[in-house]
Amino acid sequence: MESIKTEITGIGWVTAAGMGRARTHRDFAMPLERMPEFRPENVFKEPFPNLRRMDDYSRLGVTATALALADAGLDTWTCKRNIGIVGTTVYGCLGADVDYYNTVIPNRGAQASPALFSYTSANSYLGEAAIRFGLTGTNYMVFEQHPTGLAGLHAALGHIARQDDDKILGGVCEAGCPRIFGQPDNVPPGAVFFMLEPVGSNPLPGFGILESLSMDKLLFNGSPVDNLVMLVEQCLSVMRR
Repeated sequence: MESIKTEITGIGWVTAAGMGRARTHRDFAMPLERMPEFRPENVFKEPFPNLRRMDDYSRLGVTATALALADAGLDTWTCKRNIGIVGTTVYGCLGADVDYYNTVIPNRGAQASPALFSYTSANSYLGEAAIRFGLTGTNYMVFEQHPTGLAGLHAALGHIARQDDDKILGGVCEAGCPRIFGQPDNVPPGAVFFMLEPVGSNPLPGFGILESLSMDKLLFNGSPVDNLVMLVEQCLSVMRR
């Protein structure tokens, strides 16, 4: 496989430790804790009524993509843009699925919630983000068995290499395991997204070069990347210098 290189130009996150973006926040953590309630309304410059009716998983994903776009200076637009989004998840919208079927089972479906049904697809938030920010590029989710969060980044790099998209967001979105299934100890809830662009295409200074050597090996500025949390920390270390 030929080496694929892109530049990371923006990072946005929402975790149990808080929300932020790399150019304005120097500390990041993604702890194994239940997500507290968060209020992302001030992240969006214009009113966003849809945000209130989203499930937790979709709200996390839309907010993190908005923060990553803002960090790269790409949150405002007048014309639609060939920017894609590839997300990674382990549990996806399983929580919304459980909530929805709790309305289906009683009365043989007579009280099934159409509002909840709208978010029983793991890629619902990708469509919401695309509409909100005028993104017309690649748009899908990748399910991982292991919570590294890197599968989506590998896929996103491939789309840049094939010139499917001018720019692309890659990252992870997890609302956590639904309480009905217990709480595994290896999948932290939260959403983190990276803005990936061809090297030198953004006037803002980038964080560094993300390179894919194979389907299981990523490098950031020449150093191996084992998981998505490590990649955020590597990027922030560049900003602290």
